Amino acid sequence: MKVLLVGSGGREHALAWKLSKSRLCKHLYIAPGNPGTAQYGTNVDIADTDIPAIVKYAQSKKIDFVVVGPEDPLAQGIVDDLAGVGIKAFGPSKQAAQLEADKGFAKDVMRSNAIPTAEGRVFDNFSDVQSFISSRDSALVVKAAGLAKGKGVFVCDDPDEALIAAERIMKEGIFGQAGNELVVEEKLVGQEVSILAFVDGRTIYVMESSQDHKPIGDGDTGLNTGGMGAYSPAPVLTDKLMDQIQREVLVPIIDGMNRNDTPYVGILYAGMMLTAGGPKVLEFNVRFGDPETQPIMMRLKSDLLEVMLATVDGTLDKVTLEWDTRPSVCVVMSSGGYPGSYENGKVIAGIDRAEALEGVKVFQGGTEVNEDAQLVTKGGRVLGVTAVGDTIALAQELAYKAVKLIEFDGAYCRSDIAAKAIK
Repeated sequence: MKVLLVGSGGREHALAWKLSKSRLCKHLYIAPGNPGTAQYGTNVDIADTDIPAIVKYAQSKKIDFVVVGPEDPLAQGIVDDLAGVGIKAFGPSKQAAQLEADKGFAKDVMRSNAIPTAEGRVFDNFSDVQSFISSRDSALVVKAAGLAKGKGVFVCDDPDEALIAAERIMKEGIFGQAGNELVVEEKLVGQEVSILAFVDGRTIYVMESSQDHKPIGDGDTGLNTGGMGAYSPAPVLTDKLMDQIQREVLVPIIDGMNRNDTPYVGILYAGMMLTAGGPKVLEFNVRFGDPETQPIMMRLKSDLLEVMLATVDGTLDKVTLEWDTRPSVCVVMSSGGYPGSYENGKVIAGIDRAEALEGVKVFQGGTEVNEDAQLVTKGGRVLGVTAVGDTIALAQELAYKAVKLIEFDGAYCRSDIAAKAIK
């Protein structure tokens, strides 16, 4: 069958790599893709947010199945528009995608279904936010309610810091319309884990666990990013905790979405904090995480396209996934200055040397080929250097060995990805 993958980041490179291995995939197209995805299919020069152009292209090429990577086209209703012309697509509807696109909506659904999460409130004007924060005397988390590429969250140690964050989001508009509404909630303390599951509206199939590293600096310090690295599995997530999360979070949210007439189909990502009072939801995402996808895809042995088709067809209960028992670690190499300002166009060297190491795969996120046919940087998170090893420590060692073989001007990465797991 002909498959169209929508997106252009490291997540899409990892998905393209896996989808191209499927016995069912006759040809893979990627819109717009990147130099990494071009190794496994045909890149198409259409922006992932240009929904009419994607639908038109899918019709012209007689695409059988569309896989949507990023959150923006899902929030814009790409799955609904493709369904309207008779093309199957993997991902939730526009209404269901509100779980990520509108944090206020997500809070309401969690409250109405008694799902454990941080206590918080949603605001649509700055004066109310100001009054609320000023009345607090503890650490707070301030979030842009809309989509902000994973960077719209400020973890604040005191109310004064929270007021500055709220002013930057609502008054200065650093995240545009995504900051028209704010969520202000208590700061949860504990270890964070990522739970990703295939959902066909009724059946939930949980994948292997992972843990993301959002802050830019070692020891989880500094500004939040889209993710500086990840590993799978997360040893802190025991079978008992996983059972509790399925019982108290995943089942209730899917039941709640069904009762809300917004049935959920696709990938459900639950960002969880393992607090002293039990697991609590930090956020829901409606797609594969980036960079969690990279180590998870390294460990998935089953046919990804088959399970995606089963999800859309409502036959997920007939699927059994097979996993590599070895852990995997992904270290993100970013442009110097990210998540602030940075320069593009830096020549990248050494990917071939890194991938010559057994067990290493380098997924390209922010890259392009310049007019001199050189691979150069084009974005904040440039590469996801990913390795598998017999232990989490060996996977970490191999990933950093590969990182040292890759060079570009200003390259930066955290030095402690997976240190929590090893500890």
